[in-house]
Amino acid sequence: MMAINVKILSKVNFRVNFAKEIHHSCKILVVGGGTAGCTMAAKLSKNYPNPQNHVIVLEPSEVHYYQPLFTLIGGGLSKFDSSKRSMSEVLPKNAQWIKDSAMFFDPEANKVTTRNGDTIEYQLMIIAMGLQLHWEKIPGLVDSLKNPESQVCSIYGPETVTEVFRKIKRTSNGPCVFTFPNSPVKCPGAPQKIVYLAEDYWSKKNKRKNVEVIYNTSLPVIFGVKKYADALWEVCKSRNIIVNTQMSLVEVRDKEAVFVDLKNPDIKVIQKKHQSLTNEAGFLNVDPKTLQHIKYKNIFGLGDCTTTPNSKTMAAIASQSKVVHNHVLSFLNGKKSNLEYNGYASCPLVTGPGKCILAEFDYNLQPLETFPVNQKNEYWAIGQWNGPEFIRKSLAIFKSNK
Repeated sequence: MMAINVKILSKVNFRVNFAKEIHHSCKILVVGGGTAGCTMAAKLSKNYPNPQNHVIVLEPSEVHYYQPLFTLIGGGLSKFDSSKRSMSEVLPKNAQWIKDSAMFFDPEANKVTTRNGDTIEYQLMIIAMGLQLHWEKIPGLVDSLKNPESQVCSIYGPETVTEVFRKIKRTSNGPCVFTFPNSPVKCPGAPQKIVYLAEDYWSKKNKRKNVEVIYNTSLPVIFGVKKYADALWEVCKSRNIIVNTQMSLVEVRDKEAVFVDLKNPDIKVIQKKHQSLTNEAGFLNVDPKTLQHIKYKNIFGLGDCTTTPNSKTMAAIASQSKVVHNHVLSFLNGKKSNLEYNGYASCPLVTGPGKCILAEFDYNLQPLETFPVNQKNEYWAIGQWNGPEFIRKSLAIFKSNK
């Protein structure tokens, strides 16, 4: 029996040693299969449908998550299964999907090397890799998140969001602390949306009088746009939610959270990879208006992974995709596009199961609202589209500022 096992192992080793690396080439390489990557692959595969490898999507995951739904899942308003689809369902059929991840970028040679050692040459590349979660940067957080008996949870990961509502439901007393981290974050409105949903649940279950609700944010304000910040302060005041600004979570202990008081918030460098493509914080260096890389003109980026100074939301991706699509087609046809991204982002600040403040704003943190109502007020509103510019101007004449 031992001899047979050795023989089998030797065959396996023989095959592995002689495995050949695969080389691919394409007109457009899209790195990432999240919202931004899927959007660009869908748009561009219509322009370049044949052959299929005109557009290649490099994405290792077999599952695509609709992350804007995570807050509602944490608040008990949606089911986790409704937030996910198989990657093969959401990627366009006219694009080639390579189930692998990027390990090394060589922009000088227009080439990417994958984790499996394969290479992909491209004429133009779009990077849409999203944000990477680093739970380990806060001592004690990883173990607390893994512990089903702890009351520590997060809406930000598919592996953690399913625990949020369960832990909200079993809370009946004591202080409950919600945090906004001292780093770039996906959807900056999400950390306080879950505050409002949890507070609403405890109120309806007659637990609120024994639960102290605290929101600690590392930012100096509750929200970056003053118009909506003023409205949110009123929401918190009316619902007795304690808000502490410039407070950053630095450690999680047994039933204890340790915060540092930030007078000058500092975003620490998490990693420094692919230095020719990124800034010191690891974000893709792009022109904020064209979303074209500042050094390599055949590289574009959109979504959460870029240096654009706007809120990282799905609505921002919708507007960015229009600009990137236009610039990519112009570049490949030897032309120049004048279309610019104005920093539009939208954050539907859900303040309860039937209420929402729809924040829309630009790079200058000025409101850029679509509907003929004052959007700082709480309404019921849903919807995503390819940028609202085409209806905003026509509705402006009906707008009320009351």
